[in-house]
Amino acid sequence: MHPAVRIIAPAAIVLALSGCSKEGDLVLNQGVGVTSVRTLCPAVGIPDYTGDITTFRSADSRLASDLDIEASMTNLRTTCDEAGERVYANATFDVYASRADTRGARTVELPYFSVVLRGGSSVVTKRVGTVSVTFADGQDRAVGRGQAGAFINRADATLPDDVRRKITRERRAGDADAALDPLADPEVKAAVQAATFELLVGFQLSQEQLAYNATR
Repeated sequence: MHPAVRIIAPAAIVLALSGCSKEGDLVLNQGVGVTSVRTLCPAVGIPDYTGDITTFRSADSRLASDLDIEASMTNLRTTCDEAGERVYANATFDVYASRADTRGARTVELPYFSVVLRGGSSVVTKRVGTVSVTFADGQDRAVGRGQAGAFINRADATLPDDVRRKITRERRAGDADAALDPLADPEVKAAVQAATFELLVGFQLSQEQLAYNATR
């Protein structure tokens, strides 16, 4: 089962007001009076059920009395460099954690993944790292910070010229296809999907932890 994804930037096509476009962006005409912008940068998001992690003192327990650590991933931010032949995106995030037992100073390592997804389903790369969260003696809350980066080949994220022409062809009021979305064309839709990338970040969970998040 593939969990749904909360995308920080939209997944299929990065949409924005046309006035926000910059040199090199593809401005899309989606019928009369409707425009959007597609960039080479990947969308960034946290898949559903992977933004939280809970650990228990006993591996087989799910009782509140056995709770050890709870943590949430938040404040996901991204920067992107489109200048070279390899587009580089960097995502940073905060991890807010709490613990049940506040006795003594303690550092916990929480595992997380970063995945580059192409076309909504094809995994290009996956990396696993850890975020360190340090609790002071007597402290029940602490914050850690992590980051994930991804390189994407510019050519792979660039639409073919014929598809670009179909998308950007000027449509005037009264044209038979004036109100039609060019992205509804199966050929255009497939090309856009193949050139669309996502950088997804979340906690690296066991099947039991994932099920716990999905049902709590």
